Amino acid sequence: MMASIEEIKKLREETGISLMECRKALEKSGDDIEKARDILRTWGKEVAKKKGAERTAGQGLIESYIHPNKKIGVLLSIRCESDFVAMSDNFKNLSHEICLQVAASNPMFVRREDISAEVLEKEKEIYKEQMKDSGKSQQILEQITEGKLRKYEEQNCLLLQPWIKEPDKKVEDLVNEYISKIGEKIVIEKFTRYEL
Repeated sequence: MMASIEEIKKLREETGISLMECRKALEKSGDDIEKARDILRTWGKEVAKKKGAERTAGQGLIESYIHPNKKIGVLLSIRCESDFVAMSDNFKNLSHEICLQVAASNPMFVRREDISAEVLEKEKEIYKEQMKDSGKSQQILEQITEGKLRKYEEQNCLLLQPWIKEPDKKVEDLVNEYISKIGEKIVIEKFTRYEL
């Protein structure tokens, strides 16, 4: 089945992904725009994995954001492969969106791997202490603890957080969409959030 030009254009405008990729996604989804978006998101993750394995991000920028109330500020170090991309509107837009996310959600880490084993162990002990008198079996307590640790990671790791503008999408998905749009590896290096 051939997707209509209007549908292809609409999907292209929404995602910023090439017309050819939008056409392929629409054809694969049977002209269902929602399914096509999901397909493009999946393809974006695959592209991001390939880009991450093959290339280094040696360029980038420092983005800043000061909340209008002048009480919250964010500095973000974000990298890409070329200075051309670093100065592009797409890259600057992504950088700004990430700063807004950090300002609003106050994460402690960029990614799951940044959490030390000591921090995870401390959290695990806190959860076990909270539930010690619950009367539940050890196996159930372990499952609850693992679930709470996953929740802790999702709340405190920037890339695992729901994106503030589209909560059904994680920040990592947003970054992957930009990787597939821009065609270069993008790495959020670090951030600092200030609050009075």
